[in-house]
Amino acid sequence: MDRSEEWHVSRRGVLVGGSATAATMSLNNADARQPLPQPAHAMVEVTLSVNGQPHRFKTDTRTTLLDALREALKLTGTKKGCDHGQCGACTVLVDGVRINSCLTLAVMHDGDKVTTIEGLGTPDQLHSMQRAFVKHDGYQCGYCTPGQICSAVAMLDEIAAGVPSHVTDDLSAQPQLSNAELRERMSGNICRCGAYSNIAEAITEVAEAKA
Repeated sequence: MDRSEEWHVSRRGVLVGGSATAATMSLNNADARQPLPQPAHAMVEVTLSVNGQPHRFKTDTRTTLLDALREALKLTGTKKGCDHGQCGACTVLVDGVRINSCLTLAVMHDGDKVTTIEGLGTPDQLHSMQRAFVKHDGYQCGYCTPGQICSAVAMLDEIAAGVPSHVTDDLSAQPQLSNAELRERMSGNICRCGAYSNIAEAITEVAEAKA
């Protein structure tokens, strides 16, 4: 047999083969677009003491504490910034300890005491740290301010309790609120407006008033 006849392909054959291939791919793509069956979301009841008030609600086990506070309890003072624990805008106090509420699940804090910016003070009776932030203009856009204030309050409590930081020289001595200590301890709270010097002045004033 002539080799040229063995490999001869007609135009009709190419068109028929191409159509069959396209039809097969179309069917495969249609199957791929079918939604996969989704597992039922696990809902649980959680009890939190938030700003001194008990709250019991049902939530998805995957819900962060931040989303529970904002969505379920409508406490929107706590802000969602990066949602990756890098900016500190979502800082709240849990049993007196500051945490990034975007990095922890609500179900992990069943029975815990949570303090948000709303629980530190009211417009008529501000917390001393809130008053200092206002006095020293420790904010510009204000988005990071709730987290800054909650973090600053807890940070001063940490120093009073003798908790060292990365820059503490003498681990056997009581930490002092030096400029280096303050900046290190507040480094997890980012102010994109750059009001750091004013924030530092506000925190220092509150610390000196407590001394």
